[in-house]
Formats: sequence, C-alpha cells, structure tokens
Amino acid sequence: MEENRIDRTTKAVFWLIFLATAVRLFLATQLELGNDEVYYWTYALYPDWSHFDHPPMIGIMTQLFSLNLFLSNDFFLRLGPIVLSAASTWIIYKIGTKIKNPKAGLYAAFLFTGSIYCSIISGFSLTPDAPLVFFWLLAMLLMIDFLPSKEITNRERKKIALFGLIAGLAMLSKYQAAFLWIGVFIYVILYSRQWLKEYSFYLAGFISAIVLTPLLIWNVENNFISFTFHTARVAPTFEFRLDYFLTEILGQVAYNNPVNYVLIVVALISLFKKRDLIESEYLRILLLMAAPLWLVFTSFSIFRATLPHWTSPAFLPLILIAAVYWSNRPIENQKRVFFWIKLPSYFLGTLLIIALWLINYSPLQLGKKSSVTDFGEDDFTQDLYGWNQVGNAFENISSSEEKLGTMPKDAGIVSFKWFPGAHLDFYVAHPRKRNLFLIGEMNDIHKYGWINNKRGGLQKGSDYYHIAVSNLYKDPNELFKNYFEKIEPIDTVEIKRAGKTMRYAFFYRLKNYNGGFTNPLPSP
Repeated sequence: MEENRIDRTTKAVFWLIFLATAVRLFLATQLELGNDEVYYWTYALYPDWSHFDHPPMIGIMTQLFSLNLFLSNDFFLRLGPIVLSAASTWIIYKIGTKIKNPKAGLYAAFLFTGSIYCSIISGFSLTPDAPLVFFWLLAMLLMIDFLPSKEITNRERKKIALFGLIAGLAMLSKYQAAFLWIGVFIYVILYSRQWLKEYSFYLAGFISAIVLTPLLIWNVENNFISFTFHTARVAPTFEFRLDYFLTEILGQVAYNNPVNYVLIVVALISLFKKRDLIESEYLRILLLMAAPLWLVFTSFSIFRATLPHWTSPAFLPLILIAAVYWSNRPIENQKRVFFWIKLPSYFLGTLLIIALWLINYSPLQLGKKSSVTDFGEDDFTQDLYGWNQVGNAFENISSSEEKLGTMPKDAGIVSFKWFPGAHLDFYVAHPRKRNLFLIGEMNDIHKYGWINNKRGGLQKGSDYYHIAVSNLYKDPNELFKNYFEKIEPIDTVEIKRAGKTMRYAFFYRLKNYNGGFTNPLPSP
C-alpha cells in the first residue's frame, strides 16, 4: 500500500515538473530578455574567472546550454535556468520525502513551483540564482544525510566531501552561498562536535576553497573590486529606515508568493508548539539553512536599501518545513489542505497570464506620459518588450545614414550604463556585428569596463551612434559633450504595442571622438 502511494506521488511530481517546464519553455519563446538577462549574456560572450557583479557560474551555465552561444536567442539563453528548475523541483521532493514522507515531498514540490522566486526569478530568467538554487538544494540533500549521523563512517565522509564540492559550486554561482558553510559550522558546534575531530570535515572545506581559487585569483588581480562593490551595497548607514525595512519584508512576501508566505508562517508558529512533527536533527538543519541568511540581509534593510531576492534562498528550507507541517494535518482535512498547497501555483499561473498580456499585447501605458523624453518611465513591461523594434529601426536608420555618407559603415554604438546598454548590445549591436561601448563610472558600466577593452576601445577621431529610450532617457549632450565634437539627432521612432505608442527611441550621431574617456578599471 505504501509503495502504491509512493508511485502515485512520484507520478504527480513528474506531471508537475512537466507542466511547469512546458509553461516556462512557452514563455521563453514569447518574452524578450530583461535587463539582468541581457547583461548576464555578456558573461558567456566574454567568459572570465569571475566578473564585476557575480562569480562566473551563470556564464558557464549559459555557455553549456547554448553550446557556447552557437544557439544564442532568447529561448536558448533561458534553457539552462529552465532545466535546472525542473531538476531543483525533483531535488526538493526528494528532500521532503527523506525528512518526512512522499506526501511532504509532493507538497514541497508544489510550494517550490508556486514561488515566484523559485519558478520565475531562478527558474526561468537568466540570473545567477538559477544555479544557486540548484546547488543549494543539492547541498541540503547531502547535509540531511551526513550531519545527523551519530557515527561517522566512510559513507558520511564521502557525503561531506561531495558537499564541499557542491557548496563551492554554489559559491561560484552567488556569494551568499557561503551561508551553506555557515549553517553547517553552527550545526557542528552546537550539536555534532565529533566532526571537529574528523579529517573529512576539513577536507570538505579545502575542496570548497580549491573550487573558489579562480574567483579569488581574479579578485586579487582586480583589486578585490567585486567584494568592494558588494560590501558597499550592504554597508550600514546607521540611519534607521522603516521604509527600507517594510519594502524588504513586502518584497519577500511578493517574491515567495503571498500564499506561500502565509502557509510558511502558520507552519513555523505551529511547529514551535509541536516540534515532534519533524525529527529534531532535520528541523535544526532546516532552520540553520534559513535563519542566518534571513537575519543578516533583513537586518541590513533596517539601515539601507536591499533587494528581496537576497534572502530568497532562506525560504527553500522554510518551504520544506511548511510542507512537512501541512502534510501532517488530519486525514479528513487533507483535501482542503492540498487545495491550499496548490493555490500558490494557480495564483502564479494567473499572474503569468496577466503579465504576458501586459508585456506583449496590452495597449495600456503603465508609466509616465508627461513628455516625449520620459514616456513610459516606471512601466515595468518596457524592460521585456520592444527591443527588437529598436533593432529593426536602427537597421533602417544606419543603412540610410551610410548611403548618405553622414556616418561611416559599421560604426559602433555608445551608451552610458549597463542598462539599457546590454539590451542595445544584444538586440541592436551584436546581431549586426557592431561593437557597443559604455562611457561612465565603474558602478554604471560594470563588466563593460573589461568589454570596452576586449573590443579595442573607442577610437580617436571615429564617429558612433547613440540610442536613447524614453523610459530610461538621459540627455546625450550632458553624457557625452566632453568626448565628442558634435552630437546630432538623427531620428525619433515610436515603439508600439497593440497599435499604441509605448515609448520612443531616439537616434543620434556622436561625431569625432576626442579620446578623452579613461576606462575606470581598477589597478591591480
């Protein structure tokens, strides 16, 4: 009877993974890349041991799934996150099954799929969170095997050595994966000190360090610029900011799905009253995988602006706690409970339908309309729409300019910040074999500090195009007046959706570069 129940649960998880993956694959064919996604494309285009913002794993993953960018359209760039999300759903099911039973695993898989962070931010979008979540869950699957063991045998030694490798790969995905080791270390100190006498514990740490060696070498060669950048983002200002804190909390609720959030909170409150629902060793591991990360980054928000997805990996163990609690409800209530477990996925599905309509088909302008130069500002749909139209407009304008002799053939493009610079690079410059350069401070141009050099840099005396969009408009005369002899407008193009103007694209000539821009790369 138990075997039949497991078989039914496994089939249900497979169907869940199949349907969720099908939805993500469909969306990948429909939506243009967002500003983070096109920026991370450059990690694969110009691979390195590490990068200004993040470690190299997102670039490595993109190279693998796009066959080193041989298949480089929107769909194939998102294929890696989609495949890893399917695998991650199966892993969280296996963890839930191990710590409780197959029903808890099934509930965990549904809550994972209903999470906006797990399904979209890390499960669909080309972001470092895609490999981070995958390796984080793999590490947790290993931890629940080796940490609670009363006797350390070769089996546990192999598991912790593999954990060292997986944790290292997680840190090569995103820096906050260091909290995997923090959680293990706290557990060992508090509950399992025999590991401190075990050579395999230190071997696992050494393996993680070896995996991270290229990242550390890159940072040494670049004056620790990546660490400096992230430290500045979280350094406290010692000015209490309730608005930042509330934004962080509300962001956590939204990113993890409001229904999920409620189910998690109810489960946590109830479990602290009745802790025997989960074996104490498993509960400790799950809480130590959640609490340190959540407390650190949520406390940062008291003093400065943070991004809610920084804490989102902490919700992976909380999803498992909620799954165990709700799967243990009385049998007569299970039909109603299962409805609530599935509700986050229904809610997310509804949001995706609305979002797809708003982004691709809606005649509604959700942003500003006060002037041509800010038309569409604050409209989130502009991030994922209209860039192919900009590219087509540039095709026509540059062809006309070159025929008239007002611009040289194959002239490059200059922009001022990584967004919209990376969008213009992916949708406008790169498909037409033109170079795009960014002029600005390091915190504005990010990896393009290195890309500028890889592309040979701006050439003195040369002419370039500049493209501005109204939702992210900056006056090119203010941006570039110190670097070019003349800045001349060429044309203004309407970017339309459903027959309505959504924003404007402005095209300029930047004439006779004077060589005055100094690329702000750090000195080693």
